[in-house]
Amino acid sequence: MEIADPRQRLLELSRQRGTSLSALSQLLGRNPSYLQQFVRKGSPRKLEEVDRATLARYFGVGQEELGAPEEISSTREAEGDWVNIPRLELGVSAGPGALAVGEQAIGALRFSRGWLRQRGLDPAMLSTVEVNGDSMEPTLRDGDEILVDGTRRPLRDGVHVVRLDGALLVKRLDTSRLDRLVLISDNRAYPPIEAPLVEAQVIGRAVWKSGRI
Repeated sequence: MEIADPRQRLLELSRQRGTSLSALSQLLGRNPSYLQQFVRKGSPRKLEEVDRATLARYFGVGQEELGAPEEISSTREAEGDWVNIPRLELGVSAGPGALAVGEQAIGALRFSRGWLRQRGLDPAMLSTVEVNGDSMEPTLRDGDEILVDGTRRPLRDGVHVVRLDGALLVKRLDTSRLDRLVLISDNRAYPPIEAPLVEAQVIGRAVWKSGRI
């Protein structure tokens, strides 16, 4: 079931955040009038899944608030003391960078609800993704799964998933500079990447990992 008016909810969220529909459209890699047409003219009739997922993560809300059908918004199905956290198809690069071709759930990993609660993690804001590449070795290796917390908080140092120039990266953030982010690889063979804050979108913080032995 969809919420009554996802267009109105998108307007409310953008106003609360102080972000224009044009800026949000560019965040999605769309033309600047894309979301304006969605809200004012009803075209497209529904947001595409990847756009809806990106906006929901940006605002820190559930996808159902932006019009997700029940079968999609129920991906995080909880059973008793366990909760299923969706595995996203995109993958994140610990190398040169992977293009963000999609953010659709392809399964789930099950976590203890109590374990998440003890760490202050909201299941609705979590997803897991696979790391590709070796630039974060030895901390993260190719094929590791990371649990990503998309809760909106002030930026701080640590390992994060970042979207930059249409690519998704997992890097350690240096937030000591006021107007720029420095993306650091734990593998010293890879040089740091500097980017203006306005050009880098922090998707979420890596809070747990699993991997092969």
